[in-house]
Amino acid sequence: MATFMTMAWLPFTAMSLSAQSSFDAKFKEYPTYSGDDLELKVDQYGTHFRLWSPVAEEVQLNLYDNGATGKPYKTITLTPDRSNGTWFTSVPEKLYGKFYTFRVKQNGKWLDETPGVWAKAVGVNGRRAAIIDFAKTDPEGWKEDKGPEVKNFSDVIVYEMHHRDMSMHPSSGIANKGKFLALTEPGTTNPQGEKTGIDHLKELGVTHVHILPSYDFNSVDEANLQQNTYNWGYDPQNYNAPEGSYSTNPSDPSTRVREMKEMVKALHDAGIGVIMDVVYNHTAQNDESNFELTSPGYYHRHWDDGRYSDASGCGNETSSDLQQTQDYIVNSVKHWAKEYHIDGFRFDLMAIHDTETMNRVARELKEINPSIFVYGEGWTAGDSPLASERRALKENVSKMTDIAVFSDDLRDAVKGHYTDASDRGFATGKPGLEETVKIGIVGATAHPQVDYSKGNNSKFAYAKSPEMIVNYVSCHDDLSLTDKLHKSMAGEPEENMLNAAKLAQTIVFTSQGTPFMFAGEEVFRDKKGVHNSYKSPDSINAIDWNNKSRYRDQFDYYQGLIALRKAHPAFRMTSAEDIAKNLVFDKIDSAKTPNLISYSLKNHANGDSAQEIKVVFNGASKAQTVKIAKGKWSILAKDGKIVKSADESLGTFDDGTVTLAPYSALLLSK
Repeated sequence: MATFMTMAWLPFTAMSLSAQSSFDAKFKEYPTYSGDDLELKVDQYGTHFRLWSPVAEEVQLNLYDNGATGKPYKTITLTPDRSNGTWFTSVPEKLYGKFYTFRVKQNGKWLDETPGVWAKAVGVNGRRAAIIDFAKTDPEGWKEDKGPEVKNFSDVIVYEMHHRDMSMHPSSGIANKGKFLALTEPGTTNPQGEKTGIDHLKELGVTHVHILPSYDFNSVDEANLQQNTYNWGYDPQNYNAPEGSYSTNPSDPSTRVREMKEMVKALHDAGIGVIMDVVYNHTAQNDESNFELTSPGYYHRHWDDGRYSDASGCGNETSSDLQQTQDYIVNSVKHWAKEYHIDGFRFDLMAIHDTETMNRVARELKEINPSIFVYGEGWTAGDSPLASERRALKENVSKMTDIAVFSDDLRDAVKGHYTDASDRGFATGKPGLEETVKIGIVGATAHPQVDYSKGNNSKFAYAKSPEMIVNYVSCHDDLSLTDKLHKSMAGEPEENMLNAAKLAQTIVFTSQGTPFMFAGEEVFRDKKGVHNSYKSPDSINAIDWNNKSRYRDQFDYYQGLIALRKAHPAFRMTSAEDIAKNLVFDKIDSAKTPNLISYSLKNHANGDSAQEIKVVFNGASKAQTVKIAKGKWSILAKDGKIVKSADESLGTFDDGTVTLAPYSALLLSK
């Protein structure tokens, strides 16, 4: 297999006007099937198989006793149903504990065996689908399990984590290192007694964890876990079964299912929702992918000459604009929401999908659970036959409902551009980025005081509501914030970098939209300067939990930021109209006083108990002074210190001038 990685860090901005390729046009003529029995169903009458492969000449089913080795104990030829493009057969017994594959004959050639595209349980390395009783995989209390209720997306606080990163370091104190079960262990600590694992998440106060891909991916040999192979998992193999390397026994199909459910339930019991990173935009392989081995050509997009289109930068892209593929994506996320109680989905390179598909995803998920949160990357990594106006781009987010996109506006303006490690941003002393930071502050909505023509990335207000925006300064892609600061602020004291990190996250957590943070940055986590660590070893990726003791002040500040956002609805407005009315920027001549932004949240915004909240950011390398209007103000944050709860104060201030330390924020309320 070619080297596969996530390419989310490389947004493609060219606007293709091409229509569906002539090569792919023929697939629109295929009959489709929307039944719930693809490709396996077990009931009181036996075990039933149905494969969608409209132009196959023959289809065989192989039944196995073993999930990885041995020959089939039985081979059955399936019967065609040409009206809907499926092939079917039944066995008059419940085949629990058995495994199966399909084999398709097309153009006179038998293709390789495949577990199909709908395998919900698999054997080791996912080569054979497994037949299990899902009811027996439910943890105790599963029927009553549910995630946190979400009224508005702006109330969500996302913590993005990789299973191995959270638990593999010796300092984690976690027994089930690198496993789903790592987040089920209470009472874990680092050597100094600081909380780690799930207790750390509860202490920090985030509302949701975003877990990197947890479906069965291609790059890790589950039969040789002693090799400790690492991968982010953006190389999908079986979209509907959990990844075996995160289970304690990859050879047992039921174990990986049960243990993932146990992880979800433990997080739910802790009041934390679970968002799953999904990668429906491409497959790990081309001709040998399960899609191609069941219905060649259909599930991928192509150029007119038949070449795979590659908007993913990983060799191919999927055809969400075709009915059966759209059905597949929609029904797949519904499977995770129903069977695993997943509370949200982050779509990798979401703009490869069409807006119609994404709207249907959100609509049907909301019918299952109104609290489900759907968001994604509003860009591609290359051109596509899909016309730009149909793509789920950030520029098209207002064509979608109940879906949010990442704000690269705020990201690049605050810390410096992602493509240049040495580039500084607003929070690290680079002037001229004030207007782009303001675009992030107002959640990319229209605001009378924000001039989009001066924006570095976006030139118009693309969001109708702040609930369409996810704000962040770093994620698994690119340099971590810590590494970015080390490279862009090289030569400065570490204290300056710590303060710049606090400032950057203060901007994120006080901006309108949904705040998103990368796991471990609350303890100044780095990745040894590696920006694309998708297959780097644990020595690069694992969080060193000794840092929680070393940088306890940093953790306390992040914890305070989260508590402050929860306590003040003014930071969580839900309409562009409210933002335009209640968020007022102070007049500052950026040419004369660069790296200084000051604004107020007024009128008890969004029902806030505070009549007004004053927010000031000083991204300069020197102290700067601002004038504060009359009133009795409570100091919520100043010079790298922050209150821990809504009823605390760092002191009071009447009026006059206030001096902010370099790389710092000032938050006041009255």
